[in-house]
Amino acid sequence: MTALMPLPINQDEKTPVRLPPETFKMVVELTPLVSIDFVVRDAGRNILVGYRRNRPARGYWFVPGGRLGKNETRVDAFRRLTRVELGVELEPARDSFLGVYEHMYPDNFSGDPGFGTHYVVLAYEIPVVEAARLRLPADQHEGYLWLSEAEMLRRDDVHEYSKAYCAVRPRGGSQ
Repeated sequence: MTALMPLPINQDEKTPVRLPPETFKMVVELTPLVSIDFVVRDAGRNILVGYRRNRPARGYWFVPGGRLGKNETRVDAFRRLTRVELGVELEPARDSFLGVYEHMYPDNFSGDPGFGTHYVVLAYEIPVVEAARLRLPADQHEGYLWLSEAEMLRRDDVHEYSKAYCAVRPRGGSQ
């Protein structure tokens, strides 16, 4: 296990703290991470997936999303992650919450042996009327596809955790 390193101090409460790689590795080894997944649907109810470049889930088609940072609220993370992952900043809608999921991977971002990655995932559905409005980045994914639920379920290269969002409808409420 890695020795503890001092954490960076973040004066701006809206900017999540970024940990040094060795400290983050220890966090991944010892704790679950909290993330948000976006089930982005076009007008035909197809789901947007990107081909993952990074661990975990590298080599699979996966829905966009990302981690919450320390001192970052869920709403602020939603805004930041839609901006980073979709190229357009969005607000979470009360009726778009799909639920809480757990993702457990045998590997981790660094590829180091001996520990996996555990995520507690808040999933949201995002209807996109005009897909051209999205500005999809190329740093996390090699490419993107819009797939029907049937196509997602049929394909071996769509990750099981993304398939779990098929046929799930928003629960709404105060999440």
